[in-house]
Amino acid sequence: MTASGAVPPAFADVGTDRAAAERERPGLLEELRADPSTRVLVVHGDRVPTMDGPRLRLVAPTEAPDAAAWAFLGRDGRAGVLTAVLAADEPAPDLGAGVWSAVRRIGGELSVAEAGLAVEALSLGRWLLEAPFCPACGTRTVIAHAGWSRHCPACGREHFPRTDPAVIVAVTSADEPARLLLGSNAAWEAGRYSCFAGFVEAGESLEAAVVREVAEEAGVDVVDVRYRGSQAWPYPRSLMLGFHAAARADEDARADGEEIVEIRWFTRDEIGEAFAGRGDVTLPGTASIAYRLIRDWYEGAA
Repeated sequence: MTASGAVPPAFADVGTDRAAAERERPGLLEELRADPSTRVLVVHGDRVPTMDGPRLRLVAPTEAPDAAAWAFLGRDGRAGVLTAVLAADEPAPDLGAGVWSAVRRIGGELSVAEAGLAVEALSLGRWLLEAPFCPACGTRTVIAHAGWSRHCPACGREHFPRTDPAVIVAVTSADEPARLLLGSNAAWEAGRYSCFAGFVEAGESLEAAVVREVAEEAGVDVVDVRYRGSQAWPYPRSLMLGFHAAARADEDARADGEEIVEIRWFTRDEIGEAFAGRGDVTLPGTASIAYRLIRDWYEGAA
């Protein structure tokens, strides 16, 4: 597969230096938490503290909640960067200036480095909070490798953050490339449309998943499947792999009636109106790779 398109999706480029070799050092978290030059990104649910711009607001270790789940994110120059993670149902800590912002809302507006840091913290933090027990024997595990693994003291297994691959596809017409097929999910508000997506099944290639998912959700057989790029998407723990493809027969298009309740062919003018916020159609936000797939097509870069 070769990637198409020039502009990377959000959460796709290299962010902060993860300095992965340092995770092996015993006492790394304690050392960095005692260092006043260390910076901490606090995560509350799926929100992070931001200032105008937007830009992330990192704090000193003494300003972060002690009872949070802590992990090492990497290095910003010589300074260590940590995350301190709190569940959504816990009280949000008072960090002074700034506001709490959902990563999926502001991720596309952050700098490359800050977007990478935010998605790393949210992805790792969710695993730290949601997977405390060994899936093999049920014993509570012990955090190791500065937050990047869990050791089971009972059966000795090592567990690591899980990532689930999913494909997402922008479908054009094979006969009329100036038409784009999008779908509306049953869980969304009326008028919201996006690309077709789904998880890769066991024993399935990415290309096969693209063909299957579009056939299931939109009823069309796709050809000319081209890889676009990928992005981390911690909702809850996905790696989204984006593709462009073309429908072999436009007239076969139909919604599955369960997950996708409506599908629609769009013209460039209609997509342009939606990007401008005019009309009754809502498109994905800038943090989503779906936005980039649709924007590629709209700008003729697909």
